[in-house]
Amino acid sequence: MDLTIFAILTQDGIASGAVYVLLALALVLVFSITRVIFIPLGEFLAFGALTMAALQSGKVPQSAALLLVLGVATFLREAWTTLRAAAGQVDRGRVLATSFAKFVLFPLVVVFVARSAEGASWPMIAQLLLTFAIVAPMGPMVYRLAFQPLAESTVLVLLIVSVAVHMVLLGIGLYIFGAEGSRTTAFSDAAINVGTLTISGQSIVVIVTALLLIGALYLYFDRTLSGKALRATAVNRRGARLVGIGTTQAGRLAFLLASTIGTLCGVLIAPITTIYYDSGFLMGLKGFVGAIIGGLASYPLAAGGALLVGLLEAYSSFYASALKEVIVFTLIIPVLVWRSIAHPQVDEEEA
Repeated sequence: MDLTIFAILTQDGIASGAVYVLLALALVLVFSITRVIFIPLGEFLAFGALTMAALQSGKVPQSAALLLVLGVATFLREAWTTLRAAAGQVDRGRVLATSFAKFVLFPLVVVFVARSAEGASWPMIAQLLLTFAIVAPMGPMVYRLAFQPLAESTVLVLLIVSVAVHMVLLGIGLYIFGAEGSRTTAFSDAAINVGTLTISGQSIVVIVTALLLIGALYLYFDRTLSGKALRATAVNRRGARLVGIGTTQAGRLAFLLASTIGTLCGVLIAPITTIYYDSGFLMGLKGFVGAIIGGLASYPLAAGGALLVGLLEAYSSFYASALKEVIVFTLIIPVLVWRSIAHPQVDEEEA
């Protein structure tokens, strides 16, 4: 391997690693707050990329209909919970009206806007906004339907539910998007030449966006009241409840942030590689390897581990392309062995 090839592989590894870093941070965020290993995160990546591709091809993204179905199901569950509550415990009329607006009216508006995009050539910023409006709200809806009723269960039960949700979303993805892969238009066609190395504009967009998002998350958790509430919930769920922090609301917000990050990863990676309905699962697993390196608790270690995964994947694709996935996932074995030795037993905190 000469210096030019090494530089090209490093560029590819950093660009891919930036996406894995975001996925790893989202996994750590969700697990630290809800104790859910969010396996379906990869589906949000795939849904985001394929929704964007459908909009760019002038088609109506079927994911908008999925949003409406999830919204109606969520509203029915919220209505059932509200009507079962004691009469003086909640303002039923206000709660039902708010739920109807969030889970039925908003998806209906999104479906109407998505249908108006058929055959149209919208600016990329409008396509981006509509993609996020379709895919990102699915995160808290999935939490309300699948995880919130089992919030007090063990990590193992939540993991089983997470796998089940992943399988359901995978099947839905195949049904609404089909088995064909798609790519989207690059955000930038520019290229920077550094000697013999050409750095694509899309790679720069991915890296810069990842850095900006990491900075935004740092400011959010450090400077805002809701961010500090999420941090408190992650540190001690029982203590957070004792001081008046709603852990249920924290879980919903964590899933919204995770689904937004997953959607962002999808629209960032789609111009670089062809995305299929099941591509997100493999990418999510690579982000999970980074999260495991961080112990599903440390954001800096998870980010560093995910970047290492991206670089290792790039270099192994040159030396042994047929075994690159095996090499990447083998990285998790020494990490798990080391953690089992360093932390032989972890008592799960009672929720």
